[in-house]
Amino acid sequence: MSGKDEKINIFPSRMALTLMKTRLKGAQKGHSLLKKKSDALTMRFRAILGKIIETKVQMGEVMKEAAFSLAETKFAAGDINQTVLQSVAKAQIKVRTRKDNVAGVNLPVFEHFVEGGDSYELTGIAKGGQQIAKLKKNYLTAVKLLVDLASLQTSFVTLDEVIKVTNRRVNAIEHVIIPKIERTLAYITSELDEREREEFFRLKKIQEKKKQAKDKKEKKKQELLSQGAFAEDISEKTILDDEVDQDVLFT
Repeated sequence: MSGKDEKINIFPSRMALTLMKTRLKGAQKGHSLLKKKSDALTMRFRAILGKIIETKVQMGEVMKEAAFSLAETKFAAGDINQTVLQSVAKAQIKVRTRKDNVAGVNLPVFEHFVEGGDSYELTGIAKGGQQIAKLKKNYLTAVKLLVDLASLQTSFVTLDEVIKVTNRRVNAIEHVIIPKIERTLAYITSELDEREREEFFRLKKIQEKKKQAKDKKEKKKQELLSQGAFAEDISEKTILDDEVDQDVLFT
């Protein structure tokens, strides 16, 4: 069976016609809702894509400034790597997650926050304090941008997968399910119409046969009357008008 002729295997009846109409209405409603969901997700997807591009451009500028600050700090204060590592007791910038609901899709969002004080605030007292402060500020901005970029890219990938699934469902309903139901409705309607035509033709034939029998009876009656027969002689006999049967004697 070709795809154009494919339909649901169902017995054509009035109940089946009502059922298919209900299913068609539900499929059209589902298609409309999924289409709206896809449009909403696509709008958010494009907005996130724009933010990702903007954040990456900004990230490049910040990392460049941070790299220059590191070079200036090493020139002014020497190698401070060991000093910083010894001063840091635990991470100050931490990340927490929350969920953002977009058209029924939960997107993970990462947020940065600072916990505790500056554990290496005394670093650079001897020399290079200004450069170290600038270095800390630039790398703090870079870390915050990295967290934002990670959040945007995670949401981007999640939305991309959901949009693909939603669009597949929309296309399946639009190009497979709805046409299949419509073909089934057309088939049921044509079968019911054919039955009505057959029933009409049968009733018409019955009426025609009755009319022919009546006309034949009237014609025969007129012929008998023309021959001089009485009306009661040509009336139809019933079982009560039959002659009395003679008794049968057994000897």
